[in-house]
Amino acid sequence: MRIDSEIQVNQVGFTETRTPEKWDLIIEPEAQWWNIHLRDIWSYRDLLWLFVWRDFVSVYKQTVLGPLWFFIQPLLTTLVFTAIFSGVANMPTDGVPAMLFYLAGTTPWNYFSTCLNKTSNVFIANSAVFGKVYFPRLIVPLSIVTSNMVQFGIQFLLFMGFFVYYLAKGTLLHPNWVGIAILTPLLLMLMAGLGLGMGIIISSLTTKYRDLSFLVGFGVQLMMYATPVIYSISSLPPKYRMIILVNPMSSLIETFRSIYLGGPIPWFYLNISLVTTSVLLLIGVLIFNRIEKSFVDVV
Repeated sequence: MRIDSEIQVNQVGFTETRTPEKWDLIIEPEAQWWNIHLRDIWSYRDLLWLFVWRDFVSVYKQTVLGPLWFFIQPLLTTLVFTAIFSGVANMPTDGVPAMLFYLAGTTPWNYFSTCLNKTSNVFIANSAVFGKVYFPRLIVPLSIVTSNMVQFGIQFLLFMGFFVYYLAKGTLLHPNWVGIAILTPLLLMLMAGLGLGMGIIISSLTTKYRDLSFLVGFGVQLMMYATPVIYSISSLPPKYRMIILVNPMSSLIETFRSIYLGGPIPWFYLNISLVTTSVLLLIGVLIFNRIEKSFVDVV
């Protein structure tokens, strides 16, 4: 911003010098759609954390058990999977205790699916706020992904509780301690990026095509069955394994199971997931950045 002194003549006839006001932020009517405004996002980081706190607190507000539902939901889901798929259907779990096997699948899957479901409805759910005040719109989906990391952390503690229990019990597990230290943060970032990228792409499209909002929940359920959450890749016929592993979430869940429970890490498909996540995230951010300029007129 150029700051020059302006010389003006007042009503008495004397000249006076005025310095233009300094602005911290200038909102321009037109901007390139590929400009993501990362500096603006950093400037509004306090608002980001405010949204994170709001998202976390509002989930189970005015409930009796409150945050305990973060433990209860995955625990009940895992018990149902154990009873039906392991007890009734007798599906193999690669020699791992069924409870631990299904927890290793549902813990990362719950994080991804929650991120995808919530970010896919960003524009419609926040249309009233977006239409009244300016702030970088990308902060809202970022806050959803970040607040869900807290939920993932709570459910991860539940998984680690059973993991330590079975280790202490003498169950034959083969954790990759180096892989746990290195790959766990990477897997979390990939799941966050994949859920964010897919979610904001769908959110951008739902501003014009509302039918997509009805298909998201159904599509996520179908995607779970195309992901090795309730079954092992090794139990599938070879001709179907490649099809399942093309799903970027499949290699992430298989890697999560491998480093904690033992087994080969699917490096090739993990690299494919890395590339796929990066491409989807880039496309999603660019589309989101373009749609946010005109979505109020559509919604």
